[in-house]
Amino acid sequence: MAFRIASSRMTRRPLLAAMAIAPFAGALARAPIASAQDPIVVTMVTDTAGLGDQNFNDLAKRGLDQAVDELGVQGEVIESRDASSYIPNLTQAAEQSDLAVGVGFLLTEAITEVANQYPDKSFLLIDSLSEAPNVQGVLFREQEGAFLSGVLAGLMTESNQLGVVAGQKIPPVVRYAVGFEAGAKSINPDVEVVVAYADTFGDPALGKELTLAQYNQGVDIVFPVAGATGIGSFEAAKELGEGYWVIAADADQSQLGAEHQLAVSEKGVNTALFLAAQQVVDGAFAGGEVSLGLAEEGVGLGFPHESVPQEVLDVVAAYEQAIIDGTITVPADEEELAAFEPVAPDAIGAAVASPVA
Repeated sequence: MAFRIASSRMTRRPLLAAMAIAPFAGALARAPIASAQDPIVVTMVTDTAGLGDQNFNDLAKRGLDQAVDELGVQGEVIESRDASSYIPNLTQAAEQSDLAVGVGFLLTEAITEVANQYPDKSFLLIDSLSEAPNVQGVLFREQEGAFLSGVLAGLMTESNQLGVVAGQKIPPVVRYAVGFEAGAKSINPDVEVVVAYADTFGDPALGKELTLAQYNQGVDIVFPVAGATGIGSFEAAKELGEGYWVIAADADQSQLGAEHQLAVSEKGVNTALFLAAQQVVDGAFAGGEVSLGLAEEGVGLGFPHESVPQEVLDVVAAYEQAIIDGTITVPADEEELAAFEPVAPDAIGAAVASPVA
């Protein structure tokens, strides 16, 4: 099934071109400024997927590397073998660093415990919030970028069957999954979305198995939100060949199979880490909540495959503007998805003609 796109109204803005973090004013914890002769040390603690996941942790490391290169900080990485190592790893990070970074929702309880033990140190938590006042918690509205990915998939699918291969069922992953389905069903009422949870972020073989199962059921575009497990989605697409697509989550993964990557639902984990490091360097770090979505250019749709028509991207951009304007509120959990009324393209000024063979 293919669509003819009649018109659109906007050009895609560069992702993360001017993103700035502005924590909420309440319960702020100012970090002490290091003396000029002391190096600023930033240590990131990975989740159990570790470096080499070609996704979430590697994206955070990219932000750390940027801070080393541009801010002159000393960057360190501690990889977590299992969940029991989160507290000792974060403790080590706190003792040796000016900024300790917990990469991922799964570190929430551990970073809260450690931050309370080190009230004069600064902590950054990606994908969650903490009650500790010296923790800056960064939440991304993944559902907004995923909605755009769903619109793209809903326009590009030939089978009307789409799939999500998810890691563990935690809030950031759920936001991705429900946003994708909401977008797909807004642009294409006939589409069906199947979701499979691997319950792990570190098993590419299982990711391949789950993806192959979806492809064999008629799915032609899969959206893996699964860390290293999602590597297997690319392996599955490469095994089956032409006509099988992957929309990557978080970061460009074209190195895994550029010919099968339809686009990327981008997430500025690297930028959040870099900006927090910059705040520490400037003596302006503050604890509290940070929320980043399309309006802040913290998420978005990027790296479209050359086969995606510009007219399709224009319709995606029209939906993007509608989300930024508040015309569309994207569901963030399964309950909100169940109550969500799909928003047809004509409701936002993007005219899509009837499906044609």
